[in-house]
Amino acid sequence: MRKNKRFQKGLFTALMTLIFAMSLAACSNEKPAEQQPAGEPQQQEAEKPAEETSMILATTTSTEDSGLLDFLLPKFKEKTNITVNVVAKGTGAALELGKNGDADVLLVHAKVQEEEFVKGGFGVERFDVMYNDFIIVGPKDDPAGLKTSAPNDPIVAFKLIADTKSTFISRGDDSGTHTKEKAYWKDASITPEGDWYVSAGTGMGAVLQMAAEKGGYTLTDRATYLSMKDKLNLQIVTEKNDKMYNQYGIIMVNPDKYPIKKAEAGEFINWILSEEGQNLIAEYGVEEFKEPLFVPNAK
Repeated sequence: MRKNKRFQKGLFTALMTLIFAMSLAACSNEKPAEQQPAGEPQQQEAEKPAEETSMILATTTSTEDSGLLDFLLPKFKEKTNITVNVVAKGTGAALELGKNGDADVLLVHAKVQEEEFVKGGFGVERFDVMYNDFIIVGPKDDPAGLKTSAPNDPIVAFKLIADTKSTFISRGDDSGTHTKEKAYWKDASITPEGDWYVSAGTGMGAVLQMAAEKGGYTLTDRATYLSMKDKLNLQIVTEKNDKMYNQYGIIMVNPDKYPIKKAEAGEFINWILSEEGQNLIAEYGVEEFKEPLFVPNAK
């Protein structure tokens, strides 16, 4: 009887030892959980970048010819993954694109026309973005004597150009610059006509090149002239008058009227009016020209 109990006890002990050994073997086959080193934060799954999309910006030639858009738009794309496709025309043509629903945002510089655009229901709201100024440039020999007799008065300058029949190259494209030019002729009580007055019907950069080639005068924004002056045989002859102020505005085309890229348009407008966008505008041109080509003034 004692032997039988000893046998049973020995069998139980052997069985428990076998079970324990099998448990150890099973545990040894499992991979240990990876431990995060002490003091290191748990890694988060990387955020997926926003899906790439695009929008259309209709703008005046000066923002493109001056190089401003080449400076700004890659930074906006990097931040938002939105590609801005630029259509650079005179302000009048840019506004027409907006009226036809062929653009998402307008960046132009003829405030009266811009306000009429919004009032007519074609745009949502207009915001000031930046400004620079208009200048009159002409040949080094200055045949009309503007640098001496009208260094700060565009109306007197235009009278002298007409009186001497000195060559004048007009944008002739209903742009913001052309609109300003026509206002000067009106204030001077002059209807410009004759061989001396050339209506180019093209952008600011091309007009400056024509003026240099023909030894003529033209009205330009300062930014485009400064960005091209090393290639032009032209000098500033008239500048720094309150009448030569050049304000730029930005407008979203009305999404209730046209199927525009509303989200992208809103993001671009918010960005260019933001502290980041405004600081970039203030920075552009300083290193190369020792002065900003545009002065930000978003409210």
